[in-house]
Amino acid sequence: MTKNFAVIRVRGKLRLNPHVKDTLATLGLKNVNNCVILSDTPVNRGQIRAVNDYVTWGEIEDETLKVLKEKKGEKERKAFRLHPPKKGWERGGIIHNYKAGGALGYRGAEINKLIKRMS
Repeated sequence: MTKNFAVIRVRGKLRLNPHVKDTLATLGLKNVNNCVILSDTPVNRGQIRAVNDYVTWGEIEDETLKVLKEKKGEKERKAFRLHPPKKGWERGGIIHNYKAGGALGYRGAEINKLIKRMS
């Protein structure tokens, strides 16, 4: 069974590097609070690394993916539109890394809790 990542765009479009802007568009993350599900491949990991300062990501569980598809519909689209998280983002705000108390970067399995708060 392959591992899947959930990638959620956290930051907006203001003052984006053209390379980052293109990579976000390639991933299908055109707006804030959009979520895409990606398989664990070297190409996807490289794209996530390139946009790490604008997204949060982690390994999504099958149960969370099933709930997400039921609530948001399983259509032929790449991105799921989510609500802002209930009770807001973490105390460190959206401009800091998750390990430092913010919202950006790798979360691991904690991404499942965030998706449940946003769906």
